[in-house]
Amino acid sequence: MTSSRTRSKAVAIGAAVAAAAVLLGVVSYTATKPPGETRTAVSTDEASADPQTGVYPELAKLARRDAKDALAQGRADAPVVLIEYADFKCGYCGKFARDTEPDLVKKYVDNGTLRIEWRNFPIFGEESDAAARGAWAAGQQGRFWQFHAAAYADGAKEKGFGHARLKALAEEAGVKDLARFTRDTGSEAAVKAVEKDQEEAYQLGATSTPSFLVNGRPIAGAQPAETFTTAIEAAAEAAKAEKAAKAAK
Repeated sequence: MTSSRTRSKAVAIGAAVAAAAVLLGVVSYTATKPPGETRTAVSTDEASADPQTGVYPELAKLARRDAKDALAQGRADAPVVLIEYADFKCGYCGKFARDTEPDLVKKYVDNGTLRIEWRNFPIFGEESDAAARGAWAAGQQGRFWQFHAAAYADGAKEKGFGHARLKALAEEAGVKDLARFTRDTGSEAAVKAVEKDQEEAYQLGATSTPSFLVNGRPIAGAQPAETFTTAIEAAAEAAKAEKAAKAAK
């Protein structure tokens, strides 16, 4: 649930965050423009092939790299971490999930280059919040990514995220203990987990979904696949160079 209390805590994480917040706060509007408005390409340095351009080291530290994180996939020690702040009622988040993310998983996660860490960022009201808690609950039984796929399937968000619908999605995702799923969805632990992610996004200045960080490089909106591949490869190159430099000392 988005609250004034949560928003009031949207303070800078560090000096470097101010610049990133401007980028996300201004550019991310393109991710969820009102219906009928034409989305235009955003010209920023966020997709630069230069490994150092648009990178904020303080933001890179937001990667949790917790091997037990049920809302993440990929090696905890992968050289590149993509953090996604998203809402299950967001159409552009669904487009990224269906059209772009699967290829990133095949190309980079599967070979150990990339780790993807999900952050629940519900901004479209009560059903957004319920879906976020449901996704977290599915994760407690190791079925987050299956729930994620079911919730972002074509036409899924149009069916809403009421109680019965969440249970149906959990079944589709292969969640075995549905009674536990229902309890977990309504638990204080779920509320706190979602609020933690949500607050982190607001601190970054994110105003819409999806918003991303790739090793500290902000990317706003469901940008073309090339934007992500360029950022991931640049981050991998930078990580490789840093590792080599440390080894040479």
